[in-house]
Amino acid sequence: MGDRDTGSSFAIGFIIGAVVGVAVGFLYAPKAGKETRTLLREKAEEVKEKAGEVAEKAKEATAEAKKRVEERFRHKEEAAS
Repeated sequence: MGDRDTGSSFAIGFIIGAVVGVAVGFLYAPKAGKETRTLLREKAEEVKEKAGEVAEKAKEATAEAKKRVEERFRHKEEAAS
């Protein structure tokens, strides 16, 4: 990770922390086991969707950065010619 990290590492860590926090909270909540499992399943699905969104944004940011780097190299090659 460099100085130019886009925050995707933070987002992934945040999501993992949120999942663990929610799971622990549900496990200590005074609800029936079936109810707790249903809530955990729903929250896990939500987190999965959010993680997918974060991954997609990271892919887009990586593709954009790659494109900018390729353009810079192309301009430098043209200037050197």
